[in-house]
Amino acid sequence: MSTTNIKNNGEQQTNLNRSSYAHLLAGGLAGTFGAVLTCPLEVIKTRYQSSQNAFSHEKSYLNLKSPNSNTTIPYSKLETKRPSIMGSLRNIVKYEGVPGLFKGLIPNVIGVAPSRAIYFFAYANSKTFLVKKMEKETPLVHVTSAAVAGIAMSTCTNPLWFIKTRLQIDQGNLRAVDLIRNVYREHGIWGFYKGISASYVGVSETIVHFVLYEQIKAQFQLLQSRRSLDDTSLYNFVSYLTAAACSKSCATILCYPHEVVRTRLREEGSKYRTFMQTLRTVYYEESVAGLYRGLLTHLIRQIPNTAIMMSTYELVIAFLTSNSLMSASRVEVTTIQTKKVLLRQVDAEANAVNAVEL
Repeated sequence: MSTTNIKNNGEQQTNLNRSSYAHLLAGGLAGTFGAVLTCPLEVIKTRYQSSQNAFSHEKSYLNLKSPNSNTTIPYSKLETKRPSIMGSLRNIVKYEGVPGLFKGLIPNVIGVAPSRAIYFFAYANSKTFLVKKMEKETPLVHVTSAAVAGIAMSTCTNPLWFIKTRLQIDQGNLRAVDLIRNVYREHGIWGFYKGISASYVGVSETIVHFVLYEQIKAQFQLLQSRRSLDDTSLYNFVSYLTAAACSKSCATILCYPHEVVRTRLREEGSKYRTFMQTLRTVYYEESVAGLYRGLLTHLIRQIPNTAIMMSTYELVIAFLTSNSLMSASRVEVTTIQTKKVLLRQVDAEANAVNAVEL
């Protein structure tokens, strides 16, 4: 009997380790997917958020000889009217060429996979740990897991996003190597952690996002359990897309100001020093509209990208775990309304397995 228990425990530990690696791989692949295609919108969004007029080449230019990397030489009056998204695209192509649309792509590609992987890895393991301790899955578990994952991701990857932001604001030919050298010479290693406070505040967005996502997904699963659907694969795929898009929309609009503050904090030689000081300065000088600069571009890029990312994550997890790691079971899902339902289904993360055939 004891030998059987030891064997079962060993198998459970092996499955847990494999499951963790599955979450790590799925998060990395999901985050990488679509990053290259949406890079031009990312550049435009960052320039909208910046206090510098990054689209006015006639009135401002970069002092490339300055040790402060991408310090903009000031002009008499900053234009408050920014061009449209299409106008911005044309402006960048005209003055910087097509490569200007992909500034910051290298640190973005390098960072997006590990950042998503770290996030999903931390989220999945935190969630598993808390469910075991609390013996049920509740909104508090989702909130805490999302917060832990967001902080872990921000702490590990902030230097990459700092470099990406600086490169995207720059209108010249600044190289990443020169930027890294200049920042390290001027500020040391801590110079690469500018904006980290705003990133920590931004954890609130991931909390709202994943709490809403888990709850909307649970409601779709509940609806599916009550109805007999002929094409469950299509239903699963659409439900994941809808849950991800709706949850991300609400979270982004509510928490967007931290994005603007983070970009301002990462500017070189700027007057912005701390999170609250930057928030007050932007509000007093530019009103509420200043806190939402680039929101439309951010939504156009982020919402479909996030929907695809979440769906890809679910599909990869289902593909990697459906045969050996998860077996059909009855799991308890607790919704915001504390309504408990029993689903004869695999774990929530594997419910997209049928969508692989699409």
